[in-house]
Amino acid sequence: MMAFLRLLARNRLAAFGGIVLLLLLLLALITPWLPLLDPDVTDPANRLQTPFSAGHPLGTDALGRDILSRLLWGTRVSLAVGIAASLVAALVGSLIGIVAGYFGGRTDNLLMRGIDMLMAFPYILLALAIVAVLGPGLMNALYAIAIVNIPFFARNIRGVTVGIAHREFIDAARLSGKGNLRILSSEILPNVLPIIVVTLSTTVGWMILETAGLSFLGLGAQPPQADLGSMLGEGRRMMINAPHVAMLPGLAIFILVMSINLLGDGVRDALDPRLKSGALSRPAPITRIRRGAAPPGDGRQGRADGLLAVDDLRTDFEVGRTTYHAVNGVSFAIGANECLGLVGESGSGKSVTALSLMGLVASPPGVITGGRVWLGGRDLLALPPRGIRRLRGREVAYVFQDPLSTLHPLIRVGDQLVEAIRQHQPLSRPAARELAVSLLDRVRIPNAQRRADQYPHELSGGMRQRVGIAMALANDPELIIADEPTTALDVTVQAQILALIQRLRTEKGTSVLFITHDFGVVSQICDRVAVMYAGRIVEIGPTAEILETPRHPYTRRLIDCVPRLGEPDNEPEAIPGLPPAADALPRGCAFADRCDLVEPACRQGEIELIATDAERRVRCIKPLGIPTAASQGESR
Repeated sequence: MMAFLRLLARNRLAAFGGIVLLLLLLLALITPWLPLLDPDVTDPANRLQTPFSAGHPLGTDALGRDILSRLLWGTRVSLAVGIAASLVAALVGSLIGIVAGYFGGRTDNLLMRGIDMLMAFPYILLALAIVAVLGPGLMNALYAIAIVNIPFFARNIRGVTVGIAHREFIDAARLSGKGNLRILSSEILPNVLPIIVVTLSTTVGWMILETAGLSFLGLGAQPPQADLGSMLGEGRRMMINAPHVAMLPGLAIFILVMSINLLGDGVRDALDPRLKSGALSRPAPITRIRRGAAPPGDGRQGRADGLLAVDDLRTDFEVGRTTYHAVNGVSFAIGANECLGLVGESGSGKSVTALSLMGLVASPPGVITGGRVWLGGRDLLALPPRGIRRLRGREVAYVFQDPLSTLHPLIRVGDQLVEAIRQHQPLSRPAARELAVSLLDRVRIPNAQRRADQYPHELSGGMRQRVGIAMALANDPELIIADEPTTALDVTVQAQILALIQRLRTEKGTSVLFITHDFGVVSQICDRVAVMYAGRIVEIGPTAEILETPRHPYTRRLIDCVPRLGEPDNEPEAIPGLPPAADALPRGCAFADRCDLVEPACRQGEIELIATDAERRVRCIKPLGIPTAASQGESR
């Protein structure tokens, strides 16, 4: 609850609306105890007194009634009726939506056709018709407003429930023996409740406005009872000679509805988990960079034929007052026509490292706090947004893990390829279309001409992944970043994708940064491998040497987790424990708590990435297979 309030307070407009609404609610609650005149007592001798008159701070109306008293009592009535109508509409509409979405079939058709009948009439005309049938009165206005807003809740909640009712956890609940009523109360309702709250928070304002509208027309509150709408209706006849009689209730309606809407928007954003980490801000086109002193070097360190050099890269996620250190001083280089594998458990920082290279980490909450990324002698992190956009898709391309979520669902794959081509090449649309089809053919998509006219959902997972690779190849990039492109594919399609990447390297001389957690894939495609743990590289070197003789205990344990075909006695060994939290990294070696070779020195000070061989480096005080000074002395 405190986290929700803190997030809400960070939205200044929502906080302002909440404060104003809280003051209005407080005034409405204490109105019976305030020293006010009777709002219904007339005094014709003092009619139409101006504001600040003696005994009448806001003046009087046409019958001499005190406007301040009527305004406070009217606000109290308007709030009560608007909130009550919202709760009734939310309760009935949500119940209809949940039942229709969960049961489907005839139940869904029957309930939704009834809702469609209500929606066939303009809602304000329907409200007028209901009040005409029931008769003028505040309670009848409440019923009318609630009824015409039921379809809004029913439609929204039904759509959400349909998506939830077919999820795996609902099937699991049925298999556990739960009945429909139990599933609705324990599985469906908790998942749709935030949507109900959000919808309710954004509709209370206009329900108050609708109630005021009916009272304005004389169909709501009846004399002598006052609400804001009836006061506005009474004052409209005196706009020329006594404008304050209408302006004051109109201003009260504006302030009340505006504060509710501002607060409702803030509640909607604060309850949306996708917006929590972003502090309600729109993501920037490039990751925010806040580097201190630049690390030494000119980008030529590492391999002599280096295409890309990364020096001490650091990326954090700042969520409220908590900072998550996702990438903690990563350095590596990739040579021309080389494939470097980036390996590690989920959450080790592999994808964040790759996204940071091209400024693709969402900001907020992502911030690059240190390091440099050299490509062809240019520090990419020092380029302006326009400069980095020119490189994206042209010199450096990205193949994402899930092509179904990265390809636009409403645009044909051929048109998406044409867009990627024309963004960087001065080609006509027909020429770009011809190139797009040839790219689909190059990545071995059968009948490429017809496939180019299909939507992503019409293709299989392997086909979509090939489209993603074709899009990455569209502008002949020097470097392709492949972020676990084979994780969700079956072994046959995985082998085809790996063979495709290898062939493209041979034909085009493209370098590849291949992110994976599978050492089997690494052994097939990568020239070198960098092992990451807790946002740091703990070992880097040639693939064959690391697989044969791992130097870091974590690398050895990762390799032991891989099943080996043809060796039934060799059972995979799980790594005990869990990686450390990114906001509470321990001192010394981050793997110490899970390592079977740990000693006190492992938990003290900074552990550097040291060279053990010509092309191998490891972040460990006692690398495996390397004799220490003590052991050498004993051998002598």
